[in-house]
Amino acid sequence: MTPGLRKFALTTHVASSVGLLGSIAAFLALAVAALTSQDAQIVRAAYLAMDLTARLIIVPLAFASLLTGLVQSLGTPWGLFRHYWVLAKFLLTVFATVVLLAKLELIGYAARLAAETILPRADLQAVGIELAVHAAGGLLVLLVPMALSIYKPRGLTPYGRRRQHQQRTPSYRAGVPSQQRLVLDSNEVSRRLNGESISITLRRAHVFGIVVIVLVLHFVILHVTGIGGH
Repeated sequence: MTPGLRKFALTTHVASSVGLLGSIAAFLALAVAALTSQDAQIVRAAYLAMDLTARLIIVPLAFASLLTGLVQSLGTPWGLFRHYWVLAKFLLTVFATVVLLAKLELIGYAARLAAETILPRADLQAVGIELAVHAAGGLLVLLVPMALSIYKPRGLTPYGRRRQHQQRTPSYRAGVPSQQRLVLDSNEVSRRLNGESISITLRRAHVFGIVVIVLVLHFVILHVTGIGGH
């Protein structure tokens, strides 16, 4: 991509990602208000607003963040499969989007309950707790990609290492006699096996360890609150 197009794609990605976090935070605030308020009108308005927010704001922003992230990764030297942090960020965003789409029916169900003449508080209470927990879990999951974008922990995937080696090989071997190339290749392989491979393994474990911890916490919260069965 040209520098101008790259900056536009980055701006769009940052705007959609930040907007997604903000809209989920607003959704969580509405869920808490619906659970804690004793005013029937506020409860009705909160659930109806949650339905509109999810369908008209959160879903479009989730897809925008996902698509612009793909453009950013595939259109820049970072790539999508070269660095563990980029791959982890993409997978977490996909996971959050899939969960969001799966919960749209439940959000619509809560809005329909709230629109009834007689407010079914018991049913709304159970649904509201589930939606609040999922919104909090969604915020937690999406904060990890944001942190990965800022810190960019080093660590190449096997594909990334091959690509890096292929890019370095022409300039690295230019003008070097064939016998010396064998020595250089042997030294490079030895150095990678003894040093870099260990470092890369530790970095990879660190990045995916964070991802696993976040996902486990998410499902543990759902299990403890009794939502996992749904």
